Amino acid sequence: MAYQDYYRVYVWELPVRVFHWVNFVTIIALTATGFIIGDPPALMSGAEATNQYWFGTVRFIHFVAAYIFTFNLLYRFIWGFVGNKYAHWKAFWPFTKERWHMLKCVLRVDILLQSPKEIDKYQMSIGHNPVAYVSYIFFFLLALFQIATGFALYADTSAWWFPEMFVWVKDVFGGDAGTRLAHHIAMWVMILFTIVHLYLVFYHDWLEGRGIVSSMFGGYKFIKKQRLENSK
Repeated sequence: MAYQDYYRVYVWELPVRVFHWVNFVTIIALTATGFIIGDPPALMSGAEATNQYWFGTVRFIHFVAAYIFTFNLLYRFIWGFVGNKYAHWKAFWPFTKERWHMLKCVLRVDILLQSPKEIDKYQMSIGHNPVAYVSYIFFFLLALFQIATGFALYADTSAWWFPEMFVWVKDVFGGDAGTRLAHHIAMWVMILFTIVHLYLVFYHDWLEGRGIVSSMFGGYKFIKKQRLENSK
């Protein structure tokens, strides 16, 4: 039977899965509070101003989420040196003949919607497929940009040394207004990235049937027996 040709392989270690879901929660919190900070609604109330601290709470949530997002990214960066071969930074390196060929195969399926038979050509992707690895490099760079611009804006109201490290970023963008605009545009890029990411994850989960979505919960994928033996 078909299921006998597959092995269940432990691909995503717990630290990788924790990083993924912490990232997921913090991005939602940062995006929601970021919209409010960028365009705060006029909430009318008869209460004393000193008893209305809702906007301060929104900013507090944004800053806490920003710190968690930052140190979670640092945690993933470190794990890229000590994790298994699927999480290691070596896996992100796309500049080999085989990986360029794999990347083209994936793009033909993702963009041109070629026959699912093309999937068999890159079943060798036990971890992420080549397009995913390249896109995650882009995500890490985008995240670093958001961290730099965000803490640059926060530095004036912070007494801690960490945000002060990014004060120079405002000079690059010509002050607070330019930095805020860059931070806002990058937020929209991250939203678009997330939408595309969700689409491709569910698309490949349906197309390949290898447990891509569930693997980020339990860590296991289903890999063809022949491919697994060739990868050893």
